[in-house]
Amino acid sequence: MKLTTTQKMGFAALIMAGSVFLSRLMGLIRDKVVSWQFGAGAESDIYFAAFVVPDFLNHLLAGGYISITLIPLLSKRFEEDPEDGWRFFSCVFWWTSLCIGVLTLVAWIFAPELARLVAPGFGPAESARLSTFLRIILPAQVFFLPGACVSAILYIRKQFFAPALTPLVYNGCIIAGGLLVPGRGMEGFCWGVLVGAALGAFILPVMAARSGMHGSQASTQAGLRILPVLRHPLLKRLLLLALPLMLGLSVVVMDEQFVRIFGSLAGEGAVSLLSYARRIMLVPVGVVAQAAGVASFPFLAALAARGDEPGFNTTLGSALRGSLLVVLPLTAYMIVAALPTLGFIFQGGQFSPEETIAATPLLQLLLLSVPFWVIQQVIGRAFYARQDTLTPALVGTIATIAAVPFYPPLIRMLGATGVALLTTVCLFVYTLALSLVWVRKHGSAAFAGTGTLALKTILLCLPGTALAFLAVNRLPLILPELFPSLFSYLHEALRHAVTLACSSIAFAIPYLVLARLFMPEALNLRKRRPSTGA
Repeated sequence: MKLTTTQKMGFAALIMAGSVFLSRLMGLIRDKVVSWQFGAGAESDIYFAAFVVPDFLNHLLAGGYISITLIPLLSKRFEEDPEDGWRFFSCVFWWTSLCIGVLTLVAWIFAPELARLVAPGFGPAESARLSTFLRIILPAQVFFLPGACVSAILYIRKQFFAPALTPLVYNGCIIAGGLLVPGRGMEGFCWGVLVGAALGAFILPVMAARSGMHGSQASTQAGLRILPVLRHPLLKRLLLLALPLMLGLSVVVMDEQFVRIFGSLAGEGAVSLLSYARRIMLVPVGVVAQAAGVASFPFLAALAARGDEPGFNTTLGSALRGSLLVVLPLTAYMIVAALPTLGFIFQGGQFSPEETIAATPLLQLLLLSVPFWVIQQVIGRAFYARQDTLTPALVGTIATIAAVPFYPPLIRMLGATGVALLTTVCLFVYTLALSLVWVRKHGSAAFAGTGTLALKTILLCLPGTALAFLAVNRLPLILPELFPSLFSYLHEALRHAVTLACSSIAFAIPYLVLARLFMPEALNLRKRRPSTGA
């Protein structure tokens, strides 16, 4: 049976969602190891801050978007002239490798100065330690960006399996590094970052591309060819597409950096607490938002290249509604269950119950941003599919620059809570502005039915949310009284697990029953088609 575009996109989204879920799970395990050994203290603050400079270098060369900018141009070139497609790919590969190599070397030399710049709240000893971590982690970028170029080949071939494994290998190496290099603080985790980047982000995609084919064009697009080419006419076009992403300061890119930079001003442990909370928030973001964006992009790019406007709007609308249908109830439940979630995942070892309580409001505020992450991820990919990278970058830059002056006063007033609050507000403003610009430029057809679906979903979540709230707040008091002998032997993490299990049932049953009764059409998105009018 031949699958429709929507079904293929859904299958690809499931692959990426599974990958991201496992990746986020391994990320949580990694942070569990960190929190168990180091809690929310100076050493973990330094470790999290060590990623500011490498991530900025990645952003400066549009590393996170290299596949987005490269796929539309490279896909079209392969269709028109496969031989020239390999020349274009090789040109991009070599220039990307050269640029990131030079920038990494410069940052490595000036690591002490950069350490003082990116963590202004650290003292001299912490800054010196941060410089050491930087010099271990920085070379990882040499593998990330060339590997992203190779992954673009795999996405064009609709081969999602190897890119899906990349974050699993990367996180696995970080965990192994932390466990296998004891007695040196968190240096082992830093070495794991470097090894994981080499194995997962570069070697794995290269091996997959060398053995992969692309449908009927296997004879011309099989394997991986890297030619000695440094000039190509399309390189200028690629730079024009990538330049807004390189120069733009998007909220979604700087979000994590602001947590680390401004968190260093909120006192010892603030960077760690914010990072732990953000890690949990990124699970639904990755599983739903990132998976939907990555999976929908190749299909949207192909529809845009063919000029199929109705198909483009249908595919975009399906991605939006399907993502919100999943993420809205998930977000509602996770906000209510924030404390037992943090307790189950992180509490223990050096991570105390007091730190669990301190991180709870941070997580709840960050979780409010999850639906906006979903919308901006999908709408952003729609802009990129039309080869418009300027609009998202411009809107994001304005939102980011406008937010920066508010961080210091909010930190003085609210501490780490101010960082979490402003991060969520910024993402809301950015998403709203980006959606309004899309409607103005391309019409509202893709949004047809989305608002109604979101409102119905929120209303149907209310009874389950109320029951889950009661379960989270009352069960820890009631169950020990009913089963004193049993609960006296349970570890604190297992007590939180019991609360999570009971509260999830309390939420899920009424929500699913009500959704079945009052919103059955939303449970089968294939029957829903948005209007194709402007």
